[in-house]
Amino acid sequence: QVQLVESGGGLVQPGGSLRLSCVASGTATAFILNTMRWYRQAPGKQRELVASITGTGTIIYGDSVKGRFTISRDNPKKTVYLQMNSLKSEDTAVYYCNAQRGIASSAWWGQGTQVTVSS
Repeated sequence: QVQLVESGGGLVQPGGSLRLSCVASGTATAFILNTMRWYRQAPGKQRELVASITGTGTIIYGDSVKGRFTISRDNPKKTVYLQMNSLKSEDTAVYYCNAQRGIASSAWWGQGTQVTVSS
């Protein structure tokens, strides 16, 4: 069982930046096997994949954030980050951290952290 704790959300003006962090429980040995993802969900909207990073560093971004967001991970710290730049009001959502070990494996979710982009 993996516990994920997100942090770093808050209120930011359009054009600003935030960095989200997600810290996983368990061992670093286990963490490195996980594909880590960030999802987000805005009110009235479907859950959306923001970014994904495998244990070996392969990265996928959602179309809406390409060129603005950067996902990274620090395996010894069991942490995945989402650097969000050039934020828009459309980025307002609850952002969730997700971990999965293998395609057929269960996925684990954090509680989420609120990001609000507003002037």
